[in-house]
Amino acid sequence: MTASQIRVAEYAQVQSQVASTTLGSTYLKTNAIAARGVEMVFQSGAERFYALKDIDLDIHKGDIYLLMGPSGSGKTTLLSILAGILTPSRGSVHLLGQEITRMSRTQLAQFRLENIGFIFQGFNLFPALTALENVELALKVKGIRGRTNRRHQAYNLLEQVGLQDKVKLLPRDLSGGQQQRVAIARALAGDPPLIMADEPTAALDSRSGHAVIELLRNLAKEGGRTVLMVTHDPRIMDVADRVVNLEDGMLNQQYAA
Repeated sequence: MTASQIRVAEYAQVQSQVASTTLGSTYLKTNAIAARGVEMVFQSGAERFYALKDIDLDIHKGDIYLLMGPSGSGKTTLLSILAGILTPSRGSVHLLGQEITRMSRTQLAQFRLENIGFIFQGFNLFPALTALENVELALKVKGIRGRTNRRHQAYNLLEQVGLQDKVKLLPRDLSGGQQQRVAIARALAGDPPLIMADEPTAALDSRSGHAVIELLRNLAKEGGRTVLMVTHDPRIMDVADRVVNLEDGMLNQQYAA
């Protein structure tokens, strides 16, 4: 091969690498959530424990994604990293095209406030506040001005989850399913494009669990939001677009539901 041919071959190889990098970058930006090479390592004395190992994950906008696996498999750790609550030991996370693993704490807190609604397994409602006041407080934290405006938005959110007749009740006067729906309404405050939920049906009976599942499906399909859930509940598989199984900190199976 002549010197000229070698230079042409080298140029072609460089162009191929640039194209591949550009394509990968574009692909990360078209997903609602994307993780690359994510690992989480905990140190205990001289021992190192890998909670997560080399996780690659892509979640499309408007999809419902489930993270499933046995207890201790790393599901909640991965959810916490994808939500920006924990920082991975290695790897990158992009949410809505932005790399949150490079953000400062202040930037990350603001990004979460504007873009992520989180649903907790234990509801985490303020016991001294009514259903309406719990949602109204979330709107205030998110910077929605005017008490009348916040109250109107809070009522509309509770109406959206079917609790318009329960707005004045305290959490102790609501069933488990109703408390979870208040928590969902609170997560929707400020209209975040990402909803993340940790075992949202674990504390609910069959009927209440089904109602919450249908509500989450509607949020994704009709509201255009991306929903990511950690769950052990096989009932949710019926409404999911994709199911991801975690075991021993590794993805061992991904499939369309």
